[in-house]
Amino acid sequence: MLDKTYYGNTIWEWSIALGIIVASLVVGKIVYWIFKNVMRKLTARTKTKVDDILVDTVEEPLTFGLVVLGIGIGLGRLTLPETAEFWLDKGIYILVIIAAAWFITRFFDAIVHHYIKPLADKSESDLDDQILPIVSKGVKMMVWVVAVIVGLDNAGYDVGAILAGLGIGGLAMAMAAKDMVSNLFGGFTVFTDRPFTVGNRIVVDGIDGTVVEVGLRSTRLKTLEGRIVTLPNAVFQNSSVENISSEPGRKVVTTIGLTYDMDETQMQQAIDILNDIAAGNAHLDGKHRVGFSGFGDFSMNLIFIYWINKGSDIIETNTEVNMSILKRFTEAGLEMAFPTQTVYHQAIPAG
Repeated sequence: MLDKTYYGNTIWEWSIALGIIVASLVVGKIVYWIFKNVMRKLTARTKTKVDDILVDTVEEPLTFGLVVLGIGIGLGRLTLPETAEFWLDKGIYILVIIAAAWFITRFFDAIVHHYIKPLADKSESDLDDQILPIVSKGVKMMVWVVAVIVGLDNAGYDVGAILAGLGIGGLAMAMAAKDMVSNLFGGFTVFTDRPFTVGNRIVVDGIDGTVVEVGLRSTRLKTLEGRIVTLPNAVFQNSSVENISSEPGRKVVTTIGLTYDMDETQMQQAIDILNDIAAGNAHLDGKHRVGFSGFGDFSMNLIFIYWINKGSDIIETNTEVNMSILKRFTEAGLEMAFPTQTVYHQAIPAG
């Protein structure tokens, strides 16, 4: 029975091929387990991080590569049509190239995360923090491009002809990708002019948020509501950018109205109280302004301007200042006004 032939191979030959493929899956699983549970414990005992990184990055691509190799060996034992053998060889080779590119990009990512990024975080400049993600993505993209070119070349495709065809269609692609080009120039503007950096709070095109990532094509903001908004960099060429983080502090303007039965002494007392409150609050920067701003319809108005220090809680500081105003004005007998209207009437004599 094992000598019966199906599709050019005996049942025994099919069984051997299937057994090799299954064995490669088992071996891959065993190798993955060894790396996950044995090798990691061994490398954890050493002082260097390189072996830990190597084990962490090689385990999955290596397992994938072993399985692909086993499938290639198993199917290679069979007698297949010439076309099938051709595509099998090319397919296996391409998958091996993918495994190699996968390992290289994972290893590069780990090196950047464990070695290069900490150095960038320690530097005083923010420029390296912004450029590092772009360089990292660019290197990985180049690795995959080379892998694709090598794979296509070994699959029998004329890579030179493909690249020439892309060159001929470059003009059409450039017309279709004009927005992308605009975004790239916008990203270049952000990196050279540096209107903001990662961590700054900005307002652009009506969106208020903190910059979390700056890329060549787009910039990501985290809004006050906690949502992530992705803006194309072309926006920064055509819109004004308000960098709130560049301000020395949050400016607060408050108008306080006192009733018209307050005299000059009481108005001066109110001004002195506001100056004293601003000077005594540790969350204010001391550059406050107080003045008698004018006569309103229902009140005599005082204007109180102060700046809250960076890092201080805005709502909590405003509450402290307003509570102090309410308490001090009440203690001093200074009455704050509300819209009122006095109507005078004269009785008409009878007859």
